[in-house]
Amino acid sequence: MKSAARTVALLELLADRGDRPSRLDELAEELSVPRSSMYQLLQTLVDCGWVRTDTTGSLYGIGIRALLTGTSYLDSDRYVRMVRPYLDEASEALGETLHMARLDGPDVVYLATRESHEYPRTISRVGRRIPAHAGALGKALLAERPEDDLPLPPDPLPALTENTHTDRTTLCADLVEVRDRGYSIDREETVPGIAGFGFALRYDTPATDAISCSVPVNRLTGDHEAHIVSVMREIRAKIESLLPPASGAPDWR
Repeated sequence: MKSAARTVALLELLADRGDRPSRLDELAEELSVPRSSMYQLLQTLVDCGWVRTDTTGSLYGIGIRALLTGTSYLDSDRYVRMVRPYLDEASEALGETLHMARLDGPDVVYLATRESHEYPRTISRVGRRIPAHAGALGKALLAERPEDDLPLPPDPLPALTENTHTDRTTLCADLVEVRDRGYSIDREETVPGIAGFGFALRYDTPATDAISCSVPVNRLTGDHEAHIVSVMREIRAKIESLLPPASGAPDWR
């Protein structure tokens, strides 16, 4: 069990580092693993395709097997398959960037994205983790939970921008407004210059998935905001009205 936990921790560390390659000594120190043990583990994972190394054998990064596994997760998830066409529909109607994400502990993980062609890509690629308190998707899902059961780290909450909530009290006050309004608003709390509107998908209780629309603040007029909210409410209603999957399908948690 210890070796399995160590392997998972190593893969998560390499995945989190993204395009920043790691050296053996760095990984051993970060995970408090003897250098010799880390070397053996890395070589095993390189041989299996879960980790890749450069031509010198001194730099390590996440391997292609991780991509294959992640793709399998998305392809096998009935909710992702169900939501994707509606993200396409919302993208056509709004011309903005659309997301689907899932709550995972204190974070949300992007599961699907439809990018706008009107402005540069942000940080919303599939597989990216964002603190749940720091944006529209996460706040929409946190608002579905009682305040004493929020999966949050201790104060101060980590900030992504100067507008991110870093205090639990102010975040909870925002979540009250989310519950009253029926959707969340992110005013440059995740990315400077970008606003977002998040809508929890209530096919689970409490909801674990949400969709959102992101738009540059310099294009967000009152009329456009009202149009976004109207379209996204309609899209959510369509998704939630779908028939449940056939009996016998796994209920993943």
